[in-house]
Amino acid sequence: MDTALKPRAGRFALLLMAVAPVIPQLFGSAFNIWYNKAVVLPLLGSQQLQDRFFETVIAYNAIAYPIAVTAWLRGVYSLRNALRAITAGESIDTALLNRMRRRVIHLPFRGAVVSGAGWLLCIPVFLLSLWQAGSDLNPLLFWHLPISFLVSAFIAITHSFFLIELASHRTLFPIFFHNTRADLTPDAFAISLRGRGLLWAISAGICPIGSLLLLSFAPPAPGSDPQWFAVFVGTVGITFGLCTAILLLRLVVEPIDYLRAAAQSIARGDLKVRVPLLRADEFGLLIAEFNHMIGELQEKERLRQTFGLHVGKQAAEEILARDPGLGGIEETITVMFVDIRSFTERAERTAPRDVLQVLNAFLRAMVQVVEESHGGLINKFLGDGFMALFGIGGGQLHADAAVKAGCEMLGVLANLNQQLIGSGLEPLAIGIGVHTGQAIVGSIGSPQRLEFTAIGGTVNLTSRIESLTKVLGVPLLISEATRSALQQSIALQEYPPQKVKGIAEPIRVFSLRCQLS
Repeated sequence: MDTALKPRAGRFALLLMAVAPVIPQLFGSAFNIWYNKAVVLPLLGSQQLQDRFFETVIAYNAIAYPIAVTAWLRGVYSLRNALRAITAGESIDTALLNRMRRRVIHLPFRGAVVSGAGWLLCIPVFLLSLWQAGSDLNPLLFWHLPISFLVSAFIAITHSFFLIELASHRTLFPIFFHNTRADLTPDAFAISLRGRGLLWAISAGICPIGSLLLLSFAPPAPGSDPQWFAVFVGTVGITFGLCTAILLLRLVVEPIDYLRAAAQSIARGDLKVRVPLLRADEFGLLIAEFNHMIGELQEKERLRQTFGLHVGKQAAEEILARDPGLGGIEETITVMFVDIRSFTERAERTAPRDVLQVLNAFLRAMVQVVEESHGGLINKFLGDGFMALFGIGGGQLHADAAVKAGCEMLGVLANLNQQLIGSGLEPLAIGIGVHTGQAIVGSIGSPQRLEFTAIGGTVNLTSRIESLTKVLGVPLLISEATRSALQQSIALQEYPPQKVKGIAEPIRVFSLRCQLS
């Protein structure tokens, strides 16, 4: 909310709350006036009783209305100082603020009590006043006069409660509960969904049906058609019951609609959504926990994305899918080692900024080839090279994917070298070693710091095969195990068995001629 608009919004909120019960009271009064004129006045008979009835109306309204209005406005405008301080950005004592928040939550109850007291006291007051007039009272008055005030009271109380609650949610709650959960206000009592259902039952059920039952037991008033009169009373009761239902739907269906829309947004992957409603009832708790859940999901997604940037998207997914503790499982995978030739010497005679630019361009292109095009997983960067894994989590074509990725990497490198030469920089040369075999794939390290990787003889041998590319003068070598694992036939060139460090027997390696684009 704009700071300049806050004071104006506060004044508007108090004014709206002050007049919120007016319309329900007018509706109740309209029904009461019609019923009294059509039914009660003919039952009074004598002019003396009619005069006493009108005198009682004037006297009661002259006393009751000022008391009721004062009681209501005193409750509303007791919020004024706190509201002014909040809108001005001033600090408020916590105890005082909690007391004002409770008053905001309790306003509908205050309105219902004031309205109910004003209407229901009419029954004994009017009957007592007429009885003291000194004339005999028609027994029918003891039926129809309470019916008149009871139906009017039902109309006024239920509609006042829901209209005040709806108005407070729109105006006062955003101010008094800004960035605060209304449902956690100490010692506050908000009407529950069951309570709302009970009030709705009173308005939509007891009001029309109860009125009709009373009329069915009450003797008919003289000069009136009981059937048509019952139809009219029932229609009025049902109409106001529907009005209560509409207000209730706004209070109940609206948060459900917001929650449903937010849940659908989350299902689509939109984690920026929030449910903006502030409530002090069960919906307040549900909305607050729902927003908290979205915040947790946002934090987890942020961590997941950050995590994925550091270890790679597929590596992150593998880590999250596996047991995050120490250990791993043995899998048959294809490992690839890539190394840039003579990069150390290049770094010594090239500006650091240019070295970093070239290395980032190379790695960016290789990541795209390995992970996006061939489903591999770049497990770790090794300074001027990297280790990639194919077949993590299953799959039968990981050897083919690795060989195809190696060929495509050489083609991408050729295009990258053209750009480097065009920029006056030296071209790059790489060596690629590929080997297939058993490896332990999982997390190693300590409980405080883990690394997802593959370990074992397969990894070590792959590194040795990559080193052989320097000896044999070829950019890509694969092992005999990888050749055996290939599902597609590829023309290969076999070299004499090569002796490598750490392996007792010489190993067979193969190169292939890649079609470079």
